[in-house]
Amino acid sequence: MTYHAKRTTGTAGAPLFLTFHGTGGSESQFHDFAEQLIPGAHVTSPRGDVSEHGAARYFRRTGEGVYDMDDLALRSRAMADFITAEKAATKPARTIGLGYSNGANILAAVAMLDAGLVDDLILMHPLIPFAPAPQPGLKGRRVLITAGQNDPICPPDLTHALAGYLIAQGADVQVHWHAGGHGIAQSEVAAVQDFLTV
Repeated sequence: MTYHAKRTTGTAGAPLFLTFHGTGGSESQFHDFAEQLIPGAHVTSPRGDVSEHGAARYFRRTGEGVYDMDDLALRSRAMADFITAEKAATKPARTIGLGYSNGANILAAVAMLDAGLVDDLILMHPLIPFAPAPQPGLKGRRVLITAGQNDPICPPDLTHALAGYLIAQGADVQVHWHAGGHGIAQSEVAAVQDFLTV
């Protein structure tokens, strides 16, 4: 499976920065942001290939917070294959993934499937409403989760559960909260910048 994607070619040996949009977003939603965060990086931003009443997504759902698990498994494998091909083409020093909402969910699902694909994960307002299987390969992976304390789409208890799962796998997890809802706050942007300054 191939994805329509926006790409910026970086310098040789630079990191590969993958971005994943939210429901109804596009491949342009975070592409320029990634370029600004790591100048000179290879940036690849695939567009979700599932249409939900015209809104692009990365996998199907049957309701708010109710996932089609068979479809999620299928499309997580397809995205893992896509990322593998992007890494083969760019030969990056490290691979970073940033996803928001539905984009964070597909990124997390890929990491749970094949933890070696992405070194640093930025999950903005993720929602994983199921108990993931253990994934020892997440040990040592750096993960930033950002979330809103009053997010009606991603309840805080599920954010805590995801963070707890990742910590239990041995991941290096940071969680940034803001007082708002599902929108991206300026403090989240600052948290992402700090996370990538290593």
